[in-house]
Amino acid sequence: MTNMSSYDPAALECLAAIVEEGGFERAAQRLHITQSAVSQRLRVLEAQVGSVLIVRSRPLKATPAGQLLLKHSQQLRLLRADLERDLRDLTPGGAGGLRADERIAIAINADSIATWAPDALQPLVQDGLPLEVIADDQDFTPEWLRSGQVLGCVTTLAQALRGCKVLPLGAMHYVAVAAPDYARRHLPQGLTAHNFHRVPFLSYNRKDDMQAEFIARCFGLPRVALGHIYLPSSEGQVRAVRAGWGVGVVPELLARSALAQGELVNLAPAFSLPIALYWHCWNLQSALLDALTGALTAHAAQVLDAA
Repeated sequence: MTNMSSYDPAALECLAAIVEEGGFERAAQRLHITQSAVSQRLRVLEAQVGSVLIVRSRPLKATPAGQLLLKHSQQLRLLRADLERDLRDLTPGGAGGLRADERIAIAINADSIATWAPDALQPLVQDGLPLEVIADDQDFTPEWLRSGQVLGCVTTLAQALRGCKVLPLGAMHYVAVAAPDYARRHLPQGLTAHNFHRVPFLSYNRKDDMQAEFIARCFGLPRVALGHIYLPSSEGQVRAVRAGWGVGVVPELLARSALAQGELVNLAPAFSLPIALYWHCWNLQSALLDALTGALTAHAAQVLDAA
């Protein structure tokens, strides 16, 4: 295989654009070139590597070789961003190192996005970090890191991924809540081992098993079957629960204000489900990556409980 340093950065960015944009046409629009030029750059890169880099499925996926080159492309962005920060310190007002269509990408679970993560990232964004945050379930964010599409992720996985380092962030506590009127009509005794199956639970998507885990742990049950209403928004779930859609198992951080104001009631006040979170990122020497890691871990230490 050719040495990594000999790959054309423009071709690597073309590969990244195809995967990130989900197709050749949108990649061409992002790069301001024709679709045929995108295809040509990819063919040249595949010929240089000696392997197919894109599986032309729906959605498009990178092959294992393509994932390696995606990671390399992300690392080049990180190097350029580090260079930009260093040059800005030396020559304020100088040209930036990243194009407008390039982003430093990380994957964070939706509940962290809805609670503590934006405050942690705010100083970096205000300092000019071109950030892209990808939302996914906390059990699945590592797949974005494995595939080379992000340089770090917040996840429940405690073991470091290959080539990465891992740091504990703390635990988010989840509580079962409902609107007061809904609770009085459907669950006057609160949640019990005998009535939870009578009400629907708000879930993020079909991958979300938080509700079943909550009930199983709360009542010591080996297996739980629930009715679900799927709503892929943490804040949207709280709004839907307040409107009487059903029961939500949500971060206490997100429900705290509504609980205090009586707009929600805790259906199992003696129990909360702790979910330990970890920050995984590439094990690279990078001032920007260190800044990201420091911002997330420092703010998490203030708002999350010790795992």
